[in-house]
Amino acid sequence: MKKLLFTGGTGFLGANVRPILDKLYEVTTCGITNNDDIKANLAKEIPVFEKQYDIVLHACGKAHIVPKTEAEKQAFFDVNYQGTVNLCKALEGNLPSAIVFISTVAVYGCEKGDLITEEHPLNGESPYAKSKIMAEQYLTEWCSKNNVKLGILRPSLLAGHNAPGNLGAMVKGIQKGFYLNIAGGKVKKSILMAEDIANLLPLIIEKGGVYNVCDSYQPTFGQLAESVAKQLNKHKPISIPYWMAWCMAKVGDLLGNKAPINSYKLSKMTDSLTFSNEKAIKTLGWEPLDVLSNYRI
Repeated sequence: MKKLLFTGGTGFLGANVRPILDKLYEVTTCGITNNDDIKANLAKEIPVFEKQYDIVLHACGKAHIVPKTEAEKQAFFDVNYQGTVNLCKALEGNLPSAIVFISTVAVYGCEKGDLITEEHPLNGESPYAKSKIMAEQYLTEWCSKNNVKLGILRPSLLAGHNAPGNLGAMVKGIQKGFYLNIAGGKVKKSILMAEDIANLLPLIIEKGGVYNVCDSYQPTFGQLAESVAKQLNKHKPISIPYWMAWCMAKVGDLLGNKAPINSYKLSKMTDSLTFSNEKAIKTLGWEPLDVLSNYRI
């Protein structure tokens, strides 16, 4: 059984993919929690690995917050970029055959768009996006220099048990009874079942490359909200017209980031943003899981 080093493997992604990975590999996790097999803060140190790993799944990263201070902005570069540099330095004594890096569709810098492909320029300007772009570039050069196969996965919004980010906020809102669809919830977002990362791993370590990964079916927010409400035995969220949401957002702009809705959040909820997974399907022979059928709270 091949040895797999999994950075960030005790977080949300790890909880959703470990049942699959444990059947395929001998998994060792590396991270900052007490549950990690190797406890190391990649942002601050170069860990010592006592054995060679065949595959590295590098999922350790910082996301899901809007930085307010320079220190918070720098933290993205410390974790996402410098953490990648330190990991590679630790691997130089015993090189793996392949590294798979979990990046993000945020590298494109798109707030809206339809079926965006891997050919789109990397225009991301947020600290999160920039740090991921820098990590991708470093890994590309390092793997080429050391003859290590590199696979880069750019997932969309991730669905799975205890999902963070916008999907997690939706679940909490529906649980508490204050989630609202806007203009019928017709906006579409690309989503990926988290466990599909584990399904992709054996495919990408053979061919390498850069891939957007998401479900082939682009569900609407309304469909997702209805699915979540049904699982929670809650009423289907009501829908409010756009003009009403716009007025609420303007009030939210005055109240600051703690407001349940502001102009930025409104745009995220009303602008469709989807990505093409055609390259991953054709090149890797991957069949993505259907999110609406498989997402379980």
